[in-house]
Amino acid sequence: MKNKQMNIKGILILSSCFMSLFVNAQQLEDFIQEALVNSPEIQKFELQYGIASEKINEVNAIPNTEFSVGYFASEPETRTGAQRFKVSAKQMMPWFGSITARENYVSSLADAKYEDIVIGKRKLLASVSQSYYNLYTNEAKQKVLVQNIELLETYETLALTSVEVGKASVVDVLRLQMRQNEMQQLLDVLHQQYLAEQTNFNKLLNRDKDIAVNMINELLIPSEINLINSENLALHPELIKYDKLYQSVEQSELLNQKESSPMIGFGLDYISVDKRPDMNFSDNGKDIVMPMVSVSIPIFNKKYKSQTKQNELQQQEITAQKQERLNNLETILDKAVNDRISATISYNTQTKNLKQANDAEEILIKSYETGTIDFNDVLDIHELQLKFQINQIESVKAYYLQNTIINYLTS
Repeated sequence: MKNKQMNIKGILILSSCFMSLFVNAQQLEDFIQEALVNSPEIQKFELQYGIASEKINEVNAIPNTEFSVGYFASEPETRTGAQRFKVSAKQMMPWFGSITARENYVSSLADAKYEDIVIGKRKLLASVSQSYYNLYTNEAKQKVLVQNIELLETYETLALTSVEVGKASVVDVLRLQMRQNEMQQLLDVLHQQYLAEQTNFNKLLNRDKDIAVNMINELLIPSEINLINSENLALHPELIKYDKLYQSVEQSELLNQKESSPMIGFGLDYISVDKRPDMNFSDNGKDIVMPMVSVSIPIFNKKYKSQTKQNELQQQEITAQKQERLNNLETILDKAVNDRISATISYNTQTKNLKQANDAEEILIKSYETGTIDFNDVLDIHELQLKFQINQIESVKAYYLQNTIINYLTS
């Protein structure tokens, strides 16, 4: 129970870590809570845990009581009379502690199954957040494209004016229009991609795919990066599950030892006896009652020795699997940390480049006032601006996606 409380606490801490990065993104927290409540996958894991827990009641039972009735087709004669029928009852009892061992084994399996709920919730938190960032990135790109299309329309107006006074050619106007067409194409493609991601997001929340998603207006990379406690990785539920599985094998071996012990049986036979005619003595027609005790001994116990060997090998396998997964998680964490740093570096670089591109644009606009504007240069600068804006958005996306992975592993 203590471990379960710690796991629940870990989920709440993880959720708060995701939320701490958003000052004005209360809706994301609401989305995550909605997903945790409605997710059929989480419900599936909870039902599986419920089934595993209920099995404790299943194993908390002794073998069936045996009843038998026999009728003597040929009645055997005894001194006290003829035997008519026989009724027997028998109950086998497992060795002392066997039922408790079964309960402990099934309980350990249920504990391991519980970790699937914790892991599933963590993964759902990450999936909802990642999908949200994808939607934000797509919407931010669409806004940038709309702004740039409007800017190109302004340039087109300037170019038409220049054509009228003989300072530009129609080719310049056509180039600007072709550039607008390309950007409109990108905008239309982004819109379709947004609809696909919106469906993915809504289905994570188990709701209708066409429900609109309210996004944060602007997402920025914080100036200070949270420190990472890599020691928390050792407490990750994916690794804890291996510990629980290891414990279940230990309980399996204890149960195996108990099952290799004898079983004791208690029974009772009742035989109905008829009176002998024309005779008179004290036990004439006296029924027979015979209490019985039996012992079931596993003389041929290769089965239990084999199970012991299997349990030893399974424990070694679980230990190897845990170490392999720990290595993988450490690799993923290290990559996410470095990629997050790279995203910050890229974001700062794109910010500088975008400022310089904007300065160059202002110079070109001022040149128009003197009648020396070159629309080839306008298109080149515009292409650079768009490139830097898109790269800046991608850097923000990369930062938060990697931050999601870090929180999944260390929170």
